[in-house]
Amino acid sequence: MKCPICSHQDTKVIDSRVSADELSIRRRRECLKCEFRFSTYESVEILDLTIVKKDGRKEAYNREKIVKGLRRSLEKRPISDEDFKQLINVIERDLQALRKSEIPSEQVGEIIMEHLKKVDKVAYIRFASVYESFEDAETFLEELEKLIDKKTTNKKKN
Repeated sequence: MKCPICSHQDTKVIDSRVSADELSIRRRRECLKCEFRFSTYESVEILDLTIVKKDGRKEAYNREKIVKGLRRSLEKRPISDEDFKQLINVIERDLQALRKSEIPSEQVGEIIMEHLKKVDKVAYIRFASVYESFEDAETFLEELEKLIDKKTTNKKKN
């Protein structure tokens, strides 16, 4: 691992810890030249996964696209960085669990919305409105009513 300060190639690991979600490892490192200390994170990476778009085009899985979409949906919402990382990890875990080399983009969107709905309902509506391409206020209202009905049903059960 190259030092981010002096670019020296040799660093040593001082400490390693498994993250709270147990899906990544945090390592404290120290540069052997300038003694600068920094952290790195090691996590599972989805490899050889192809996303099949609605129009049939295929493209390599790109984690940043999911991160960007979720950040936009969760903008100004009360979610910690740790919870955000955990959300990304469970989404990727579900994608890996499919054990497919090609996944339709619709299925990726459904998995994202399923998890987002559990984390933040406002962010879910934001994401769904873009993903589902709500054409008008009525479609938006229908999705809100589904959420409200489920919430009311769950309260009656408890």
